Amino acid sequence: MSGRKPLRVPPALMRIGVRQLGSRCLSAGLSWQVQRSRLEQLERTTRLPKGVTVSKRTIGGVPAEVVSSAPDGAGPVVIHFHGGGYCVGSASTARGWAAQLSRKARCAVVLPEYRLAPEHRHPAAIEDAGSVARALVSETGPRSLVLSGDSAGGGLALALALAMRDAGDEVPAGCILLSPWLDLGGDRTADPGLVRRDLMLSPRWLSACARAYADPSCWSDPMVSPLRAAHDGLMPLLIQAGTDEVLAPDADQLAASATAAGVDVTYTKWPGMWHDFALQAGLVAAADSALAQAAWFVRTVTAPAA
Repeated sequence: MSGRKPLRVPPALMRIGVRQLGSRCLSAGLSWQVQRSRLEQLERTTRLPKGVTVSKRTIGGVPAEVVSSAPDGAGPVVIHFHGGGYCVGSASTARGWAAQLSRKARCAVVLPEYRLAPEHRHPAAIEDAGSVARALVSETGPRSLVLSGDSAGGGLALALALAMRDAGDEVPAGCILLSPWLDLGGDRTADPGLVRRDLMLSPRWLSACARAYADPSCWSDPMVSPLRAAHDGLMPLLIQAGTDEVLAPDADQLAASATAAGVDVTYTKWPGMWHDFALQAGLVAAADSALAQAAWFVRTVTAPAA
């Protein structure tokens, strides 16, 4: 260990940056193409830690990136679905977080490039997610596999877990949900104070994404809004959220519902944190704490039975 302290961005400066990200890249007033292009430009600045490799694979017919710090490929595998309202974002959106998790948990992180709306509406994303999961279950076995996702990717990860449960398939060892979007029909204006505190997401943008992804008549479908499903029989869940994000009620409600159904749930809510703060590990102390918890979860749920 070098003993050097990690780089920290002052919270006030980080909050300004997050707000600019929301206004410049995640705006209902911009076309999807412009939003995607601006996000891609920002993501090019992401620097990966030493010893981490990024390779491209096609898994179950779906293109993906594989982020790994283990040269021999040993260790657990995490399938992480990126956020972006099902309409924007890519593997590079979560690449930095994946690299940090790979080093901390000694795992590989697979980042699928699932198809995006509005060009590919529901069920394209869940079909791609299922194809990747089935292929990796065949390769590694379910006990070495963890599902994961942030924001809309968290909703996709939970919908996939529910689909695998309902089909009687072998299910992965656990599921990580970072600031998950779990109910496309939820009223995001119900708490005006929360709307004001959210630095990144607006109800208008979320509504535009929801309509691009699926017809409103489908929003009650558990494969679209997995918060509306029965949550019994799920694998262990790790749920992370901030208090200052408009999607926090989804995390609250899932934690309560899954716990009541007898699921092993670990839910941590960080005060004053914004949407998807956990992806900023290495820059924000709270994100480092969230990353350490995620690494602990991966190691715990994939550990061999005693």
